[in-house]
Amino acid sequence: MKLKYWLGLLIVVGAIGYMIWGGLGNSLVYFITPSEYFQDQAKYAGKRVRLGGLVKQGTVQYDPKTLELRFVLTDGVAEVPVFHKGTPPALFKEGQGVVVEGRFEGAVFHGDNLLIKHSETYQPPKEGYTPEDVRRLIEEAK
Repeated sequence: MKLKYWLGLLIVVGAIGYMIWGGLGNSLVYFITPSEYFQDQAKYAGKRVRLGGLVKQGTVQYDPKTLELRFVLTDGVAEVPVFHKGTPPALFKEGQGVVVEGRFEGAVFHGDNLLIKHSETYQPPKEGYTPEDVRRLIEEAK
């Protein structure tokens, strides 16, 4: 009788472990740089990854009518052309650090989520500044 309980418990624990491990494996997203991608392209083929680096100067092409954004992402050693459909974040610019989440399709990385790295220091607006003043300063900084 005890053997049935232990066997049942083992099956339940095994099933729960399989569901956790299987679900975790499907939701993992690796973070890589362009250099890491070119070292082992087969490892990342068809997998969802986060590709991080800097937006190369002079490569940004954005069409506001179709919302198609193209640029080259570099880590200083290797470069990857990136295609993203959607409005880029306000802080997106050349030379800026970005992380793009998506998949490689041939030689081009197709991103569906664009994250911008920004300064880690917070500076509150100076006393007396209005929200309009702050917006104007942000636009001037772009």
